Amino acid sequence: MGITALASESKEIVRTLYFDDSILARFFGKSSNYTEIPGDLYGRFNVKKGLRNEDGTGVLVGLTRVSDVVGYVKDKDGKVTPCDGDLLYRGYSIHDLINNRQGNFGFEETCFLLLFGYLPDEKQLNNFKGCLADRYALPDNFLINEILGSPSLNLMNRLQTLTLQLYNYDDTPDDTDVYETLRKGLNIIAKLPYLACYAYQAKLHKAYHDSLIIHYPKKEYSIAENILQMLRPDGRFTKKEANLLDALLVIHADHGGGNNSTFTDVVVGSTGTDLYSAICASLGALKGPKHGGANISVHKMMEDVIASTGYTQDKSKLKKIVNDILDKKFYDRSGLIYGFGHAVYTLSDPRAELLRDLCQKLATDNGMITKFNFYRLFEDTVREVLVERKKKTLPTNVDFYSGLAYSMLGIPEELFTPLFAIARVSGWVAHNIENKLYDGRIMRPATKYVGNVNEYVDMKLRP
Repeated sequence: MGITALASESKEIVRTLYFDDSILARFFGKSSNYTEIPGDLYGRFNVKKGLRNEDGTGVLVGLTRVSDVVGYVKDKDGKVTPCDGDLLYRGYSIHDLINNRQGNFGFEETCFLLLFGYLPDEKQLNNFKGCLADRYALPDNFLINEILGSPSLNLMNRLQTLTLQLYNYDDTPDDTDVYETLRKGLNIIAKLPYLACYAYQAKLHKAYHDSLIIHYPKKEYSIAENILQMLRPDGRFTKKEANLLDALLVIHADHGGGNNSTFTDVVVGSTGTDLYSAICASLGALKGPKHGGANISVHKMMEDVIASTGYTQDKSKLKKIVNDILDKKFYDRSGLIYGFGHAVYTLSDPRAELLRDLCQKLATDNGMITKFNFYRLFEDTVREVLVERKKKTLPTNVDFYSGLAYSMLGIPEELFTPLFAIARVSGWVAHNIENKLYDGRIMRPATKYVGNVNEYVDMKLRP
């Protein structure tokens, strides 16, 4: 945000701190130390804005064997060549992990893979499922005292506070030994779904005076199945619905060490702090609309489009509304079409490709094929318009179809990002452990000071 925009939005807020106008003038003035940093300084000092290289790739900040995001190929000279996207968990393609799941426990198998580095056999997977199921239950009085006793209107903020509350129920919360980190991580992975579902029910009861309905987790159910039965008043769901949610959890379980929330987890964890604090920090990062909240932006945009055009199959109408979005005449006037483009993927996002097929299968069964077909036509139309206007196309990203998938399951918008967190916590724990094992140093990058050096002025002589 420029200094002028910052001033126009902030002066009244700052006035409430009892500063007078002369202080505000100095704070927002062009001659103050709070003026904008000239853009050319970033190039002069080789500072990578957003930790991005000039070619759009990310600055390398570490090494990992947990997962890899494949979106381009770099040759020995550093030239970037676009390629079809893939997501690898411990070297296994996300396509294979999704398409070869046994029942609705794909997420549990994925958690095992991320944490231990290999695919479990049947006995190992069953033991692991039991290990998580034994940790489903919340501590005594936690539901009454911590969740129902103090509901919050924002579920991501609530997940942060509840995660920190789990610290108080751990006999050795500050033990950061690798084994202890794994033990605590399993506890968080197992409990986060229930913290989110109960926090949502508590919010409905407080804010909207809805009936308070609490279903306890069933040990024989997968995490995906338990989420659906706890969110629905009658606790009922179909196998295909649980299968779609299980796939969503697998797809969101990790995304390399460079994504914002995982990087946050490793940075905070590198200080030697407890795992609860590191996960809490990652939850705060994931909450942001540029990260975990992006699918909400897609969902809101598409609901506005549908309200304007209906489920039209007239491509000319869709072309007009896409152009209006790009011209800042429709939706939020940002000029952005949410759900398209990605920081790493260039030609395709494998998660979006998989979700498109899964959504189509469920849409046929659930009587939502008209809505799905509309999304599909809108996707094709956006690609056409981008080629016409900008001579390029952008890959459809996971957020375009994840919001549709959640809505097809009847999951409310405010739970989209918490469900992302429920999936991603397994990756956070895996990266936290990996950093402890193979790096161990506190992460401490540098910044270049480009302000003035001033002589101290006695208070009596200050203007």
